[in-house]
Amino acid sequence: MRKIGTGFVAIAATTVLLAGCSGSSTPSEGGDADSGSGASLVVWTDANRAPAIEAAAEAFEEETGTKIELVQKNFEDIRNDFINQVPTGEGPDITVGAHDFLGSFVSAGVVDTIDLGDKADQIEQVALDAFTYDGQLYGFPYALETIALVQNTDLVGEDAPTSWDDMIARAQAAGAERPIVVNTAGQKGDAYTMYGFQTSFGAPVFVQDASGSYTTEVGMGGAGGEAFATWLGAHGEAGSGDISTTIDYDTNNELFAAGTAAYTVQGPWAIEALTANGVNVKVNPIPSAGGETAAPFVGVQGFYISSESANKLLAQEFLTTYLATDDAQRALYEADPRLPAWKTVAAEVSSDPVVAGFLASAANGVPQPSIPEMGSVWDLWNAAQVQIIKGGEPVGTWNTMVTDVQAAIG
Repeated sequence: MRKIGTGFVAIAATTVLLAGCSGSSTPSEGGDADSGSGASLVVWTDANRAPAIEAAAEAFEEETGTKIELVQKNFEDIRNDFINQVPTGEGPDITVGAHDFLGSFVSAGVVDTIDLGDKADQIEQVALDAFTYDGQLYGFPYALETIALVQNTDLVGEDAPTSWDDMIARAQAAGAERPIVVNTAGQKGDAYTMYGFQTSFGAPVFVQDASGSYTTEVGMGGAGGEAFATWLGAHGEAGSGDISTTIDYDTNNELFAAGTAAYTVQGPWAIEALTANGVNVKVNPIPSAGGETAAPFVGVQGFYISSESANKLLAQEFLTTYLATDDAQRALYEADPRLPAWKTVAAEVSSDPVVAGFLASAANGVPQPSIPEMGSVWDLWNAAQVQIIKGGEPVGTWNTMVTDVQAAIG
């Protein structure tokens, strides 16, 4: 993804310590918890985002007297370390993290709810939904990632296709060797990439309640799921061949970059590879295959507050008053350019049409489920899709998968 120059310079906070490990805060001598006088907060972050957080930390210290210690960690270690260290009192007050940490955080009792107040109005709804569990908000979301339709404008122009069938017809009229390439992770299956098409048949993996929280009710069964499975078989290797288990991530990108395919479904992380040979692209929302809106998975990044923090109110104030600003959100984007969930910054960076296209796709999307039951779904779900793409009987294969998922989650 291309960065948008904002002229923001992250000012290093002279009072912020970058350490390898540190425990959660306790009130300093002569200071009270949550008073702001002599108090301190420990914040876990990765190296990319540290400079942007430092700038907000400096302002927070100057205005409240609260010291903030930034601890740089490998992002891959944060989930397990937070779960293991918070109950012992060694964890941070705040950590950066992905929304799919939430289910395990809530199950372990290590994360606290947060009240964003009117700042919630500045955040995309899909991001708020992602950090909502059993109807309660557990973090401050700030960035999104999702996939979208990427099209070769030299072949099919910039207009978004109105449906899967319209897309295929446009590619065929343009004489494309392949209408579309879709990553299936080869023989492993990639239900993540296929999910937008699946939801367009009204077959979500789990049902969401009115608050946006996921329930444990499997939504892939019934007529919608069977219709998707039938469609998948019709476009698989025994059908049109548009979807094939010969396509893994690298092959997908190479074929598109070579001008062989008119369309692909990919994320912003792949744009550099897709355009490596000079192909001109436009990013649009994923077209519907089943008549309903195609809703791809959206991943969300944000900040969590420890349930064991001695200074929860200060932690919330730092997030909602000092990080929840245009300047701080712009700085986070500049430091680590993920799609902004903060509406003001999202509008600014949408001057880049690639970013605008992915944001439009995210607006149609749904959070990837963070409930623990999701861990029992992926292998069964991927395997069923591969079997159908390779020519297996669609409806029976799909229904067996749904039954197996229901059994696996209890």
